Amino acid sequence: MSYSANRVATANMYDTALRNMGTRHSALSNLQENLTSGKRVLRASDDPVAAAQAERAMTRITRIQTEQRALDVQRNAVAQAESTLGDAIGLMQEMRELVVSAGNGTFGPSDRATVAHQLQGLRDQLLSVANRKDTNGVPLLTALGSAATPFLNALGGFDGLAGQSAASTVTIPGALDGDAAFMFQPQRDAVFTARVDAATPATHGLGSSAVSSSNPGQLALDASGNAYQYQINVSYIAGSAPGTLAAQYSVASVPAGAPLAGANPFTSADFAPGQAASVPVDAIPGLSLNLTGKPALGDTLQLTLSPSSSIFETVDTAIRDIGTGSSSAATQAVGQALANMDTGLARLQNVRSYAGELLNRADRISGDQEARGVQLEADRSRAEDLDMIQGISDFQNQQVGYEAALKSYAMVQKLSLFNFIS
Repeated sequence: MSYSANRVATANMYDTALRNMGTRHSALSNLQENLTSGKRVLRASDDPVAAAQAERAMTRITRIQTEQRALDVQRNAVAQAESTLGDAIGLMQEMRELVVSAGNGTFGPSDRATVAHQLQGLRDQLLSVANRKDTNGVPLLTALGSAATPFLNALGGFDGLAGQSAASTVTIPGALDGDAAFMFQPQRDAVFTARVDAATPATHGLGSSAVSSSNPGQLALDASGNAYQYQINVSYIAGSAPGTLAAQYSVASVPAGAPLAGANPFTSADFAPGQAASVPVDAIPGLSLNLTGKPALGDTLQLTLSPSSSIFETVDTAIRDIGTGSSSAATQAVGQALANMDTGLARLQNVRSYAGELLNRADRISGDQEARGVQLEADRSRAEDLDMIQGISDFQNQQVGYEAALKSYAMVQKLSLFNFIS
């Protein structure tokens, strides 16, 4: 039997022990750093895959936070716009009540002039509300872009690009379409004013009913896309039966060329003189109105049907006709103004309803973003956070090992031949 022995130098044994203790000390230090930071991955070198996953999650969380801040700004702007439309509706309802009061048969010219002054004050307030801005000085009803003052006082028109910007999965529009709220479109709203020409003698309270439409899409537009203006000339003549009357009217468009329907000129059926008459005017596609009043033989009438471009123009027309017209003209103006105001109120309420839906959508987006943020935070935590129970256990095991290494080194350090030489 043979034996072989390898001699290990004392210095080599010391170096190996010191190297192992350094490794254990470094591992113990890393575990302590993990425990104090609460993270398993502090550097990309600790776990490249987990570090990349955590970085992607943090990037998405940051993007969600940025989108939420933008959404909060948009929500505040839409909330202010919705409140603005509410104020506009309140002013319109006040004006409507005043217009109703102007139709009181006991009112004289001075009473109607007072109503007109009150309407003018409310109209000025309505214009101010329509041009209201947010805290950044941007008009709340700017649509797709407008001037600093979207609605011009002189014309009451919209000075900008009409339309409503679309919402996305993470944003809502920061402004509403003021054009849709305050402006009329001929083939959508068919809002016209019917006014008796003051230069034409009109007796017996002659006039017309409020212009209405059951099918605005039939309304003809000129080459520029604008609604035609119509002139209706009416003469009350002797009827075909003795002692009766009939209405004869003709319709012409301004500019000329609007397509007309039915007979033109048209002669109505006979009716008894001195009694209230209602003669339908069916010649204008898309519009309907009746000639009204108690006509007598030889009475003439000229009606001007003008398209109303906005709520402001409707109110201006009512102010003019109620404040300066005769009793019959005021009655005509009241009926027409009420019909047009109702259409304007419907426009305002529609846009306000859309604003409410945008606010609901913003709440849904916030909820979805919050849920996504929670999920991403969980993904980041799984990738880089430390399991504290496991971390404490690993630290204690490493600590015990390090202490054993120190004690063994201290004992081995004493094992030297020189210690036993006397």
